Amino acid sequence: MYAIRHGFGAFVSVAVLLTGTAVAAEVRAAPAPAEEAPAAAPADEKEDFGASCRTVVQGSTVTAHCQNPYPRTDRIRLHVECERWWDVDSDSAPVEVAPADYGSVTGRCWKEVRSAWITHQPADGTPDPTPVRGS
Repeated sequence: MYAIRHGFGAFVSVAVLLTGTAVAAEVRAAPAPAEEAPAAAPADEKEDFGASCRTVVQGSTVTAHCQNPYPRTDRIRLHVECERWWDVDSDSAPVEVAPADYGSVTGRCWKEVRSAWITHQPADGTPDPTPVRGS
């Protein structure tokens, strides 16, 4: 009687598992409800920006070549991480790449380069927050 009860429990467990799988597949296969596309993009969506960059490592020198296909200026920085613990990692000064323009940034280590990457930041036209003193 004990073996029959456990056998029946296993059968019920498998049946529940298969039913749940079938229901999940049914839900996944169901088409999404039709929604109308908005007439205009929401105002809080940011437009695309970000120059496409390619980095070249030659010995201990890293050069990043970037091209900006977007209508917004991109501020790029090159970050170089050196392999040796005593070698100083470096971050470049920001370089602005205007729309449809190219830019390149160079960095280096004393010995081997472990990794290098580019960070992007939108260059908005807001003025410098430092106050201007009148005469």
